Amino acid sequence: MAASAGTLPHPILVAEIGAAHGIRGELRVKPHTADPEAIGDYGPLQDERGNRFVVKRLRPAKDMLVVVFEGITDRNAAEALTGTRLYVDRSALPAPDEDEFYHADLIGLAAVTDAGETLGEIVTVQNFGASDLLEVRRPGKGALFVPFTREVVPTVDLVARRVVVVPPPGLLDEAGAPPPDADTGA
Repeated sequence: MAASAGTLPHPILVAEIGAAHGIRGELRVKPHTADPEAIGDYGPLQDERGNRFVVKRLRPAKDMLVVVFEGITDRNAAEALTGTRLYVDRSALPAPDEDEFYHADLIGLAAVTDAGETLGEIVTVQNFGASDLLEVRRPGKGALFVPFTREVVPTVDLVARRVVVVPPPGLLDEAGAPPPDADTGA
């Protein structure tokens, strides 16, 4: 499913607003960029309703950023933004390096085995702490979590809209089971 971010033609999720920080409108923001502080470099950010957010100041704070957005000056206004997802248009981002991909480029690609068997469609890229996993929706079957490594996914063909998967032993036998380190709520 593609993100819907207001009026952006090709939205890319770059951050999510967490809780208010202090009483002057500062917000804790979780960045989704390789360089966390880069969210201030892409120009105005936009939420799913088309509201624009201009970064006035930011500073690192553990695994988050503390951000001041223009126009957000008190705790009440900041608290109202909790959970807001922030996007930029793809055109505002630098081209990825070779063998690097934006998650948005991978979502929607077909996943096929090296033998040509269709596995399904990539619906999201997850990371439960160890490394990226491609979540593949398999029609009539449970989700499949494919380790996104060069050994397991040697080919990413954005033009053909597919990835080639070399399934490690047991991967297809356990389709539908969550990754071993995933929080299953149990």
